[in-house]
Order: sequence, then structure tokens, then C-alpha cells
Amino acid sequence: MTVSVPRRAFVSRPASPERWIKTSETPKPEAKADIFTARLTIDVTPGLRGRIKIAAFARGITMSDLLRDLLAREFPERAGGEP
Repeated sequence: MTVSVPRRAFVSRPASPERWIKTSETPKPEAKADIFTARLTIDVTPGLRGRIKIAAFARGITMSDLLRDLLAREFPERAGGEP
């Protein structure tokens, strides 16, 4: 027995060339994540992860931004760039 797979329909093309290209009026500022180059992996409990996620959502930011800000506050850069 063969099963037929439904084909997906294509989305119609925009009517004008201006609608093909979406550009913003003002350039976007450089995202915070673009200036960080190291990845940090930590193990947390599911409960802690949930609390972090809820706190980030309540502030309207991502978990990554919340944790970056927290770490930057806890470990400020010292004079001369030394840790």
C-alpha cells in the first residue's frame, strides 16, 4: 500500500518589486550577542531554568540577555582590562 504525501502550495509572489524587499527605515543597532564570542554552558535544574525564563519574559528580554547582564553586574571589568 502506498501513501500519498500532500503537496505543499507555493505562496503567491508580491505584486510589486518594492514588496519583495523588506527594509527598515532605520538601521538596527548591533545586537549584544554579536559582540560576544565565547559560549558558556552550565547545568541548572529545570526549576531554576524556568524561573530564569519567566524573569526574562517578564522583563521583555531573552534569557541570554538577562544572564549576560547579570554576569556583567557580578563581574565588572576592572581598570586595565584585567579580571
